[in-house]
Amino acid sequence: MRQGKDPLDDGAGAGSVSLLRQPKAVWATAGASVVAFMGIGLVDPILPSIAKGLDATPSQVSLLFTSYFLITAVAMLVTGFVSSRIGGKKTLLAGLALVVVFAALAGTSNSVAELVGFRAGWGLGNALFVSTALAVIVGAAAGGSAAAILLYESALGLGMACGPLVGAILGDMKWRYPFFGTAALMAIGFVAITVFLKEQPKPARKTSLLDPVKALGHGGLASAAASAFFYNYAFFTVLAFTPFVLNMSPYKSGGVFFAWGVLLAVFSVLVAPRLQKRFGSLKVLGGSLVLLAADLVVLGYGNHATAVTATVASGAFIGLNNTVYTELALGVSDAPRPVASAGYNFVRWFAAAAAPYFAPKIEEWSDIHVPFVVAAVAAVLGAVIVWVRRGSLTHEAEGLGPAHAAEDGVSAFAT
Repeated sequence: MRQGKDPLDDGAGAGSVSLLRQPKAVWATAGASVVAFMGIGLVDPILPSIAKGLDATPSQVSLLFTSYFLITAVAMLVTGFVSSRIGGKKTLLAGLALVVVFAALAGTSNSVAELVGFRAGWGLGNALFVSTALAVIVGAAAGGSAAAILLYESALGLGMACGPLVGAILGDMKWRYPFFGTAALMAIGFVAITVFLKEQPKPARKTSLLDPVKALGHGGLASAAASAFFYNYAFFTVLAFTPFVLNMSPYKSGGVFFAWGVLLAVFSVLVAPRLQKRFGSLKVLGGSLVLLAADLVVLGYGNHATAVTATVASGAFIGLNNTVYTELALGVSDAPRPVASAGYNFVRWFAAAAAPYFAPKIEEWSDIHVPFVVAAVAAVLGAVIVWVRRGSLTHEAEGLGPAHAAEDGVSAFAT
């Protein structure tokens, strides 16, 4: 969505206009972004309730994440192709429309197969929306890109934190209600964006479907993507498998993952940039991955109270990793940032699809501890790749900052 002039050099300081004094179009897009990010963790606290309501096993219900993120991974090759041809507003509206339709259909499901299929359609809509939202906010915001980025990252954090809480409140009444609630909120977002957002200029160069795949030919980008693949396996083992291990009521599980989401947001937006400035990106990433691995082992082998604490604590490491990984991916190659981001995410989201499927299967084949050991090993492998390939990552990584992650409409988690 970048149009010639770098949006970070727009001549307006972030403090020249109050963060809260933004056009209605910005608030409409940011509000819809909150709901979009809520949809990722919305089902966390109600996974056991869904399994009970549809007479399904944990491995079957976990496919809700698998179908969602598998489609998201493939959609990464499509979103740039679409938005560069029809423009940002139409892409946002197309994504919102898909989410409204498929979230509502998910609430009517009478079998796990139906629910998994509808979540796949939901994933396509979310990919179209989320991959475009920041670029639209940057283009419409007052006060410079820094203000727009802060608004977007705040929406991301709020959505990730509130998703499990909203899912718990509505799901405690009936497991279907969170899906209907999401559809209703996204419908409001659709109307707001239709009314308040003007069409953004189309990019001068259209993106092809193969551009993201070609970008992975760069060794540094391929290394970042490979490491992130293993990290994402660990991340989504926590997100999709832990609710079954904790075996708590929707309210209690929602509270745990609300705290998890708060830590994720704080460490992603506030802590990561400070640690990067002091220690460098690769040291922060390597250390955080090793600590995440240790946390996963504690989660798997600790008692219930320890498992709850370790689940919440993992949000801090995940927040750090999300920020640093995306900045590495966007700065390590000479490909346009949206193209590099799409290629990188095409690889890493496959792990987000794999972990929810394999973790329950591994438990069935062994015991409840082993899925967390496998996830810990995956996190360590991610750190090993960063260490072995540090020569191709170091130069670019040390010069990165949070602004780089958003120059062309991409963000630390969403992309």
